[in-house]
Amino acid sequence: MELGSILHFLQDKTILVTGATGFLAKIFVEKILRVQPNVKKLYLLLRASDTKSATQRFHNEIIGKDLFRILKQRKGPDFNSFIWDKTSLVPGDISQEDLGVKDFNLREEICKQVDVIVNLAATTNFDERYDVALGINTFSVKHVLSFAKTCSKLKVLVHVSTAYVSGERGGLILEQPYHLGDSLNGAFGLDIDAEEILMKEKLDELKKLGAPEKEITIAMKDLGIKRAKKYGWPNTYVFTKAMGEMLLGHLKDNLSVTVVRPTIVTSTYKEPFPGWAEGLRTFDSIAFAYGKGKITCFLGELKAIIDLVPADMVVNAIIVAMVAHANQPSDVNIYQVGSSVRNPITYGSLKEYTYKYFTKKPWINKDGKPVKVGKVQVLSNMASFHRYMTIRYLLLLKGLELVNTVLCQYFQGTYLDFNRKFQHVMRLVELYKAYLFFNGAFDDLNTEKLRMAARESDVETDLFYFDPKTIEWDDYIMNTHLSGIVKYVLKS
Repeated sequence: MELGSILHFLQDKTILVTGATGFLAKIFVEKILRVQPNVKKLYLLLRASDTKSATQRFHNEIIGKDLFRILKQRKGPDFNSFIWDKTSLVPGDISQEDLGVKDFNLREEICKQVDVIVNLAATTNFDERYDVALGINTFSVKHVLSFAKTCSKLKVLVHVSTAYVSGERGGLILEQPYHLGDSLNGAFGLDIDAEEILMKEKLDELKKLGAPEKEITIAMKDLGIKRAKKYGWPNTYVFTKAMGEMLLGHLKDNLSVTVVRPTIVTSTYKEPFPGWAEGLRTFDSIAFAYGKGKITCFLGELKAIIDLVPADMVVNAIIVAMVAHANQPSDVNIYQVGSSVRNPITYGSLKEYTYKYFTKKPWINKDGKPVKVGKVQVLSNMASFHRYMTIRYLLLLKGLELVNTVLCQYFQGTYLDFNRKFQHVMRLVELYKAYLFFNGAFDDLNTEKLRMAARESDVETDLFYFDPKTIEWDDYIMNTHLSGIVKYVLKS
C-alpha cells in the first residue's frame, strides 16, 4: 500500500457525502474544507423534499454549528461565499432509488463530476422501527451502489458502518466481511429480500386494521428486535448495518469499496478544537445523570473494556482509507477504528474519571447549589440489577399502602409515573446490556497497516492522525470530553 500526499489527492476532487447532517459527516465536511480549500466540490445529500428545506437544514444543522468556528475565523467575511462555492446541496432520501434525487439534471451533473462517495447515512437508534432501519441502514447501500456505478469518474466508495456488527461476540474480533445469509448464532435462512417482504406484510396488516401510528411504531420496533435476535444480533441497529455490509460485498462488482467500522465515537480529540460534541452519546447520558445526582447505581462489569474513539480520529481514518484505495478495485477493504487492542480503557477507569471530574467541577442544580456526588453502587450482573429494581418497586408500593386516603389520588399519580419509568428503564437495560458486559476487543491490524503506510509514505500524519495510542484517557475524559459535553451540548 503506497500513499501519496493526501492534500494533493483532495485538490480539485469532487466528493458526494450522504447523511450530511450526521455527527461524523459534519466533522468530515469541516475537515476537508479547512485543510484543503482547493477541493473542487462537496455534494451534500440531505434528507429534504426540496432545495429550500435542504438549505434550512444546512444552515441549522451544519454550518450554523460551533464546529465551523475556526473556518469562519480564517475566512472572515468571505466565509459564506467560500461555502457556497465549495458545497452543493442535494435534496434527497437515501432510502429511495437514485438516492431520492428528483432533479434529473442534478443527478447527471453529480454522476459526471464525482470522484469519491462517502456514505455516512445511518439511523443509530438501537430499537429503530424495522421499516425505517431497513430503508436507511440496509437497502440504502443498494441505492448508493447503483448510483456509484453510473459515476464515470468514481475512484472509490467509502461506506461507514459500525464495529458492533459483530454482535455480542467476545475475544478478538477480526476485520472480516459479512456475506449474504451469514448469522451470528448459526441460524439458517437469513434472506434480506425476505426480511423486506416480511416487514411490508406486517406494516400493511397494521394499516388495514386501522392501527394508530403510535401502535404501528411500537409494533415495528418490536419486529426489528425480534428479527435481529432470531439471527444472533442484539438490536435492530447493528442487525440492519450488518445486512447493509452483506449487500455491499455482494453487489459491488468491480468498484473500489472500503468499509470503515468505528467503535463508540466520542468528542473530538484535537480538531478543529478539542471536545466538540453533539448530543449526549453512549455513556454521556449516564455520566451526566450521575453528575446531577440522579443515579445511585451502575450496571456493568467494571473490568470490561469500553471501546472509545474520538470523532476526529475516525474522520481522519476515513480520509486516509479513501486515498489509499482510490482506483484500486479489490475485495472489500475493512478497517476497524477503535482503541480496545492498542489502548484499552475499562468501565472502572471511566467510572473513576467521571467521579473525579464531578468532584472537581460539580454540577450546579436549578437552585444554584453544587451537586455532591458519591461512590455509586455497582451491579455486576443482570440478576442483581433486577433485585435492586424490584426492591425499589416494592418499597414504593409499601409506601402507597400507608398513605392517607386523602392523598391517594396524588400518590396514585406518583405510582403510575414510577411504573412507566420502571418499564422504560428495563427496556433500555435490555437494549444496552450487550455492551455493558461486552468482553470483545476489535482487532485493527488493517487499520494499523494503513497507519504504517501513511508514516512510511511521509504523508501529512500531523493532519490525519488516528492512532489511539496517543490518547491519555484520564486527561481526555476529564479535561476534553466531559468538559466539551458541558460546553457544547448541555450549555446550549
